[in-house]
Amino acid sequence: MNIIDIILKKRNGGELTRAEIEFFVRSYVSGQTADYQAAAWCMAVFFRGMTPEETTRLTEAMALSGETLDLHDVVPFIVDKHSSGGVGDKTTLVIGPVVASLGLPVGKMSGRGLSFSGGTLDKLEAIPGFNVRLTIEQFKRQLATVGLVVAGQTQELAPADGKLYALRDVTGTVDSLPLIASSIMSKKLAAGADAIVLDIKVGRGAFMETVPQAVELAELMVKIGKTAGRRTAALISDMSQPLGLTAGNALEVQEAIETLHGAGPADFREHCIAVAGEMLLIAGRADSPDAGRAQAASALSDGRAWAKFREFVAAQGGDLAYVDEPSRLPAARLVAPLLAPADGYVAELDAREVGRAVVELGGGRERKEDPVDPAVGVVLAEDGKVGRRAVAGAPLLWVHAQDAEARDLALARLAAAYRFSDAPCEPPPLIHRIIR
Repeated sequence: MNIIDIILKKRNGGELTRAEIEFFVRSYVSGQTADYQAAAWCMAVFFRGMTPEETTRLTEAMALSGETLDLHDVVPFIVDKHSSGGVGDKTTLVIGPVVASLGLPVGKMSGRGLSFSGGTLDKLEAIPGFNVRLTIEQFKRQLATVGLVVAGQTQELAPADGKLYALRDVTGTVDSLPLIASSIMSKKLAAGADAIVLDIKVGRGAFMETVPQAVELAELMVKIGKTAGRRTAALISDMSQPLGLTAGNALEVQEAIETLHGAGPADFREHCIAVAGEMLLIAGRADSPDAGRAQAASALSDGRAWAKFREFVAAQGGDLAYVDEPSRLPAARLVAPLLAPADGYVAELDAREVGRAVVELGGGRERKEDPVDPAVGVVLAEDGKVGRRAVAGAPLLWVHAQDAEARDLALARLAAAYRFSDAPCEPPPLIHRIIR
């Protein structure tokens, strides 16, 4: 086969066979297909799309591009969750400890920030010493002893996705439904989870901007999971504004710690409880959605989730002094407020613009090799969120920056991200739909 013929076939709207997709994946992983050719292929998929059958073939080829984990020699049943990306989405830092503290092992392969969306690994690395580069043996050992492990993809697991994941971020092909679905599900299949809960974000701060788009993605991934013999469910959750009050790596770690202590923003806490409850339900640990949520809420309120988080951080080399005293985490040199221009109700806060502001501050990546500053970001005021009443001259948010130029650029971008109304506005629902 010839990679150019495969690119041209997809560019012209053809349906790729299993053999053609497997050839592309193998040749890209081996280096026979160059980055620029893979980028052309991704762009062809972006514009032409893929059939559900093609997407399933791509997922399976990516999952089998390296080793696959069988974790049943260390734990009998493993549940995983994955978010399709968002702004202020630090949910794994709370949901993982909640579920693991209730006796349900969570083994998770996570990624780094993509475009305006933050990455779980970047957040965890804001904790000094935290190691996300685990071998497969280390991954399995920690899953057995702690019941919770979050690591980056090794070169052995789904290496095709590892290469494509970074390439998509810098070639304008992140928000392609088949590429998102195959990326997420290939990691899940390769990492050995028995049950998978997908948190599909929808809105301006997500790669799926409308509910129908999100439902299409969710149904596709649930179908892939079912075909592969995994128990799979998906929540369609709102990302029209940031989740919680923080966006930026160390700031989000602090908010997760507050939530694990039974506090934190109400929307973030409720979102975590909903996803954790669904994980317990799909794994057979709860007999109803309400029962699952009740168990999750209890683990947060009685300290079990916090104890599991500390155990998890220590197991992966993180310095517990920084989680026990979150004020010691990296902090920006400058903090400046964005003040409300007039009295009125917050009608809109464009989450994507918040995410882009964090990237421009240095808290995300414009190129795959860019370093990330864990200290910078944005902290919203409670009255800076949709549905709240703003008072002229009162802070809507605070920008955490390292220099005055970055601070001023972020403030200007964020001011333009707000829209106000004289009439009261309803905040968006946290969960739009659940697909089981």
